[in-house]
Amino acid sequence: MLRPSMDLVFPVASLLCAAGSAVYDVASRRIPNFLTLPALACGLVLHAFLGGWRQAATAALGALLCGFVFLVFYLAGGMGAGDVKLIAAVGCLAGFSRIAPLLVFTGLAGGVMALGLALARGQLTTTLQNMFALAMHHRTMGLTPHTEFNVGNEQTLRLPYALAITAGCALNLSLQLLEVRQ
Repeated sequence: MLRPSMDLVFPVASLLCAAGSAVYDVASRRIPNFLTLPALACGLVLHAFLGGWRQAATAALGALLCGFVFLVFYLAGGMGAGDVKLIAAVGCLAGFSRIAPLLVFTGLAGGVMALGLALARGQLTTTLQNMFALAMHHRTMGLTPHTEFNVGNEQTLRLPYALAITAGCALNLSLQLLEVRQ
């Protein structure tokens, strides 16, 4: 059973962290350590203070799992290290029990945003062709980044992924609010 006043602290904190990082990401195309590392530490302290050491340990596990999932995309050249650190921080803040919906919502939001960006720039067909080329590359080459289609190439269509992480956090908070109402 959720305690509305306390249990909403965690998804609200994760949303605030993501939103602040998204503003920075849109403006500079970077998510700096001075945003993500204190947020990760804050998540651990917040969970320890409000739920004890066991809850802090599970929050750390949530950070590791979220970070690992995004690390795969980083290694494949699909996102920056700041995105990996940000999802780890918001995963820690949200808590272990909330990382599955957080990751699903973030992935869905990222997909919708990427399609919207491709449509807005008139590059949907090219983007779909590039996605197929990427799939074929990773099928044969594993997680090695594609020489042309990677986040380091300034010519490719790129989405500040902190926006998708923020949307994932907002949807996660919305879901938790619905659970509190029931």
